[in-house]
Amino acid sequence: MRREANQGPAPARVVVTGAAGFIGSHLVEALLADGITVVGVDRRAPRLDPAAAANLGAVLGHPDFTLVTADLQSCALTPLFQQADAVLHFAALPGVRDSWGEPFAEYTACNVFATERVLSACEDAHVPRLVYASSSSVYGTRNGATHEESAPRPASPYAVSKLAGEQLCLAHAGKTTSTLTAVALRLFTVYGPRQRPDMLIGRALTAALGGPELSLYGDGSHERDFTYVGDVVRAATTAATRRIGTTVLNVGAGVSTSVLDVLSAVEELTGHPVPLKRLPAQPGDVDATLADRSRAAALLDWKPRTALLEGISHQLRHLTAADPLRP
Repeated sequence: MRREANQGPAPARVVVTGAAGFIGSHLVEALLADGITVVGVDRRAPRLDPAAAANLGAVLGHPDFTLVTADLQSCALTPLFQQADAVLHFAALPGVRDSWGEPFAEYTACNVFATERVLSACEDAHVPRLVYASSSSVYGTRNGATHEESAPRPASPYAVSKLAGEQLCLAHAGKTTSTLTAVALRLFTVYGPRQRPDMLIGRALTAALGGPELSLYGDGSHERDFTYVGDVVRAATTAATRRIGTTVLNVGAGVSTSVLDVLSAVEELTGHPVPLKRLPAQPGDVDATLADRSRAAALLDWKPRTALLEGISHQLRHLTAADPLRP
């Protein structure tokens, strides 16, 4: 990572939770490329989970990478965090639509209880910085760009769980006895290679390339601020050492794009229509998201570099390379 005037010394050892996931695996790759020793923690074992194996395929066996297969809800975390310069806490149970009703108990366990354990262990191990992956879903539906001082209005149990994690970060960092600082990144609809298969762009690409038809919830007019995973990784790695105090930051492209426009981009890039299965809008799906990214620009000197069409093309190339039988 490029060092800036107000950037702290390069970290020697970083722990990434959720290392076998979509964003976590990209973080691991970027940190290793910078010569940093990385400890990854994930409850999914690559030898048993094909998605975890695919996500970590480029780094398994790397001499500076150790993968610990463990559940954050029960494993001994303090020993893992000893001598870490930063913990990037990206482990979470994702998904708005699945978080209603009885499943919320698991969302609470994974996104709230596990985060409390991570924060407590950071304090015990004297970790100076935690970077927490929050979500733009904490804002709910808004008109126009949302900034970090906008009052949260979570519209789903999942969003509630992510906001609770944020508040735990602020509470721990605010203790007079704590030397921990925490930066919560409100991530806006992350996409790119290895994206979770339940997310829009990956599903649209798969449908256009002959896979199952895309379930379109609502009329397609709802808009999202789509943010490329490489840009998210730059924000997270910069936040790990930038000389700033505890804060909350939006990480988004700053451009809102409708679902229908995304489908048009997918059709343009693949040369195939996206077959659709139209379904009613779902509870918790907000009408629009759009990031005011001025605070991240000021504190992290961060701005997105990857336009949507370029990012989708990267994701398409990865998808077709992973499956040579695809057209």
